[in-house]
Amino acid sequence: MSNSDKEGLAYWLRWQVPVCALIILVPTSLTSCLIKKAKAKPLFLDDLWTPCWRKLNPVWLLIYRAFAFLCLAFMFEAAVALDGAFAFYFYTQWTFTLVMVYFALGTVISAYGCWVYTKGHPSANGVRYEILKRYMEENIITNGMTYREKETKGNIKLQSHYVEEEIQQRAGFWGYLMQTVYQTCGGAVLLTDIVFWCVIVPFLSDAHLGLNTLIACMHTLNAVFLLLDTALNSLPFPWFRIAYFIQWSCLYCVFQWVIHACGFTWWPYPFLELDTPWAPLWYFVLALVHIPCYGLYVLIVEAKNSILPTLFPRAFIRSY
Repeated sequence: MSNSDKEGLAYWLRWQVPVCALIILVPTSLTSCLIKKAKAKPLFLDDLWTPCWRKLNPVWLLIYRAFAFLCLAFMFEAAVALDGAFAFYFYTQWTFTLVMVYFALGTVISAYGCWVYTKGHPSANGVRYEILKRYMEENIITNGMTYREKETKGNIKLQSHYVEEEIQQRAGFWGYLMQTVYQTCGGAVLLTDIVFWCVIVPFLSDAHLGLNTLIACMHTLNAVFLLLDTALNSLPFPWFRIAYFIQWSCLYCVFQWVIHACGFTWWPYPFLELDTPWAPLWYFVLALVHIPCYGLYVLIVEAKNSILPTLFPRAFIRSY
């Protein structure tokens, strides 16, 4: 199909357009309702800057986040210098920028946390360990424990949870923003890298999507840096924030539709084109893929909180 055929009102009057629009609008509406109705556990300020390793000084997490931000910023500057504003035509750059924003927020908040730490205030690591150490032995409970013993341990755990809420300061706007960005990045980097390495590179590479060192690093280090941060931080990862990840992708689709309505004719990803009868199927599959991508990151966080306490019972502190 020529460019002249793809331009104009006729392109947007195809039957595929309203169907694909519905595939975008329905998840957006559902996730908006989910965000309004969901009730998450309270996020404490210490969760943002303390490592999940009891003897690891928060300064090391600060250094790591600053290092990750600088590396990402270097690649970001190289991409923009190479392609200019055209770099933001791709979902990769949107996600990469979001990861960079997370590490920027994380660096600033970690710096504040380290300042608090140097003032002698107890960190979350110390508070949690002192409160929870009384029932850390639950990991080695034998089958011979009586019902009364189990009930007693459950009461201690419940009471310690309330004491922890009273002692620790809750996070404010910037803290919840950091957590939201973090969880959006978790799903987005997996979606970006899986689609790139499993679909685009083997089947769809062309002059616009050619593979070079910079692109390869951007589609690898974004996930590597985020996963390493996950291995160090104490941030929870509730399921309901998949809503922000879905809305992030829907926002990108709306952006693409708007600029194409304004005259652009080339789509950055062939599976976003609307001039094929397979377009609704592609859009539907892309919508469904968000669930396993986000779910995989949830499993990674849950594995961290399940396996590491068993392997390192005196060093690792379960976040939630």
